[in-house]
Amino acid sequence: MVNIKAPAKINLFLRITGKRRDGYHDLYSLVCPLALYDTISLDFGGTGICVTCAHPGVPEDGSNLVVRSARLYLEAALVDDAPPVSGLTIHIEKKIPVGAGLGGGSSDAAAVLTALNNYFAQPLSTPELMALGARIGADVPFFIFDGPALATGIGDRLQPFPYLTPWTALLVYPNEVVSTAWVYKNLNLRLTKDEKKLSKFHFDGRFFNVDEHLVNDLESVTEMAFPVIKAIKRLLLAHGAAGAMMSGSGSTVFGLFADPQRAISARTALCNNQQSQNWTLFIADLLI
Repeated sequence: MVNIKAPAKINLFLRITGKRRDGYHDLYSLVCPLALYDTISLDFGGTGICVTCAHPGVPEDGSNLVVRSARLYLEAALVDDAPPVSGLTIHIEKKIPVGAGLGGGSSDAAAVLTALNNYFAQPLSTPELMALGARIGADVPFFIFDGPALATGIGDRLQPFPYLTPWTALLVYPNEVVSTAWVYKNLNLRLTKDEKKLSKFHFDGRFFNVDEHLVNDLESVTEMAFPVIKAIKRLLLAHGAAGAMMSGSGSTVFGLFADPQRAISARTALCNNQQSQNWTLFIADLLI
């Protein structure tokens, strides 16, 4: 049995810079992993590749990204003298919400790639593993990269970002599953490009600034269908967050706190709010 933790992520800055001919969008984003984890267990034995998970929103068939990642890895990396793999069962202990803009599925897939590579004594380099991950999903290379990064292209081109100070995030998931494809389909690039004051050059050698850099071009699109996002932002700011924003395509909203105790107090206040009865709240430090 092999166990590995798969962290969540938040987008601290997200600009959509254009649409590509292949249907994907180019972006520029500051992405940071969080100390909120799924746990992945690999059990070698039996026949075939299968996945188990108690969460009702996680498929237990070949459509799960962890199955695809295991198949791709075994096809790409095994050599003649490698130990035979007749079967593999992947168990996911789910803590990262599903369809929440926190990258849980991509992180699980990256964890499987990393765990298999370690198990077989690392026949693939990190760049090779990231290239394999890009075939599974745009966010997968980030979780193999393992650290705060500026992401470009479709999110698969990464460079380290060492200019973050410690922050504690209070994450609020309103139990609304958002389709990333729907959000991008309804994105109006002309509107997101209007009066843009920031570009990638503003990050060169500069520390992340909450007041200046909390930007998400997808937020206004998701808010149209899920107005609860705006309400959560107001509550987080009212209870002491230095800044609040939706992560990725949503629906999770995070507030950033320099003082972890203030984050705990804010969580208590939000839990006592009648509006939050169906919400799920997490506190997690940024992994910098």
